[in-house]
Amino acid sequence: MTWAPEHLGTWARGHWIFHLFGYNEPAKPGRRSERLKKDMQLQDYWSVIKRWWWLMVACVMVASASSYIGTLSTPRIYQATATVMIGQSIQQVNPSSNDLWVSQQLARTYSEMVKRQPVLEGAARALGLNFIPSGDNVSTRQIEGTQLLEVSVRDTDPLRAKALADEICNQLILQSPTNNSRDQARQEFVQAQLTDLEEKVKATEAEIKAEQAKLDAANSARAIQQYQSNINALQTKLENYRNSYASLLLTVQGGTNYISIFDYATVPAAPISPNVPQTVLLAAAIGLGLAVGGAFLIEFLDDTIKTPEEIVHVSPLPLLGSIAPIEGEKPSDRLVVAQQPLSTISEAFRVLRTNIQFAFVDRRLRSLAVTSPGPSEGKSLVMANLATSIAQSGAKVVAVDADLRRPTMHKIFGVSNEEGLSTLVLHPEEKAEHYLQTTSVENLWLLTTGALPPNPAELLGSQRMADIIEELQSFADVLVFDTPPALVVTDAVVVATRVDGVIVVLDAGHTRRGMVKRLAEELKRVRANVLGFVLNRVKIREGSYYYYQYYYYYSEDGKRESRRSSKKRATSPVLAILHRTNGKGTPNDGKGAP
Repeated sequence: MTWAPEHLGTWARGHWIFHLFGYNEPAKPGRRSERLKKDMQLQDYWSVIKRWWWLMVACVMVASASSYIGTLSTPRIYQATATVMIGQSIQQVNPSSNDLWVSQQLARTYSEMVKRQPVLEGAARALGLNFIPSGDNVSTRQIEGTQLLEVSVRDTDPLRAKALADEICNQLILQSPTNNSRDQARQEFVQAQLTDLEEKVKATEAEIKAEQAKLDAANSARAIQQYQSNINALQTKLENYRNSYASLLLTVQGGTNYISIFDYATVPAAPISPNVPQTVLLAAAIGLGLAVGGAFLIEFLDDTIKTPEEIVHVSPLPLLGSIAPIEGEKPSDRLVVAQQPLSTISEAFRVLRTNIQFAFVDRRLRSLAVTSPGPSEGKSLVMANLATSIAQSGAKVVAVDADLRRPTMHKIFGVSNEEGLSTLVLHPEEKAEHYLQTTSVENLWLLTTGALPPNPAELLGSQRMADIIEELQSFADVLVFDTPPALVVTDAVVVATRVDGVIVVLDAGHTRRGMVKRLAEELKRVRANVLGFVLNRVKIREGSYYYYQYYYYYSEDGKRESRRSSKKRATSPVLAILHRTNGKGTPNDGKGAP
């Protein structure tokens, strides 16, 4: 009996499903492969973010909390602003453009003076401060196109900030020609003269009105001439008073180079620094940026294969299957295909078996070797469950433990390892069938290693080993070999040249990309037929094609039930279809092929 696609039963008619999703064929150049490559690149970035989301959240929270705590201990800075006006052009009815231009130029000069020591020292003395304000805490802003100059002072005390802003403006006035305290007596005299001139103007205006009344009542030419002469004299006198008054008034009020406080500062109600929301958001953004950069740096430095998608970038060989971590206290407890045939892990092994069968649709598969790049990657457990799945399909299977260095098949199947493959090699007269041990799985026999020899590679490469393989093939439909890690010793490479196909088991998160490339080159050098990879211990995650939310199973009485999955299942949507139908739309009975 030969293990062929006929053992798939009705599943052989539905093999197009596997071809549709590319489970059993390498990526071919063309439009579809280019599109998939671009999608994989975007998916790689998204996968990194999903894997390290916890680090990003933690960094954002730590950065935000740290910045918030830091702002609590930071002194609050308040700012008060007073406004001064340069010149008096705005008070004139017809100000000239030259006055406005000069005032704006003077404003630039005064904006630099407020930060100098004479002004700051004068403000400190006037307010009775025991320190001189720093020029760094004083700023000015000239309102564009105007004569207004804003003077702003920053301080930890809002009241002191207001007082300093007002006093600095006052000191600026004292430093300008506007200062009237230099010649107080003269200013008082001018003010008295202004008052006197105001009274004389009023008295002269009253005299003019009186003379005008007399002129209106006169009825003789002589009287009219006299009154008119008096009015003319009084008007001349009034004009002189007014000119004198205007000249003195200009001396008191000033001119273009004149400073006056336009708007006094107010007590600030809220601090301008620190800006707590802005500081926390900025810290959160920095934390997120560092976390994202750190995550991608770790991924860049970590060259291990963690997801099935990454295999595409390493080798053109296809991915035959993905296996979730298998739990169990003892090695025998991890033979899940035999002990838990309805589990999703068992379903994954049946899909692996089907993909291998389709790789040999046009020819006969008699022998298969299972290896891995390095040790402790789970190849023996994958081989045992795969052999069990093939045996459940109806084929006679012999599992050969060809790992003559660290054998584990006898532990998984719970049999003795006193005699086995090494015994057959050393005793050519013995028959291979005599050393086959039955297992708890129907149609599955096991040939253990026996005593471990000192020269395993020579034994596996001997002519006697070739005779044993030929003898076992006459007994069974399929031989499945468990071999040592191919990059550690040459045993696996020797066996690979004697079998029809080789599958390589990779450990997700452990196997390095360089190891996979080296192994592929090594097997290619000896012209071994490498069927593809099996990614073992794949972490189940939502959002990839290894997850589906609903699954179907059969209870012990054969009645199909449907449950909402309480866990993420390591199976693809294709496997969900295959799990609940046998390719014809009829339910799967859980026996034979998947």
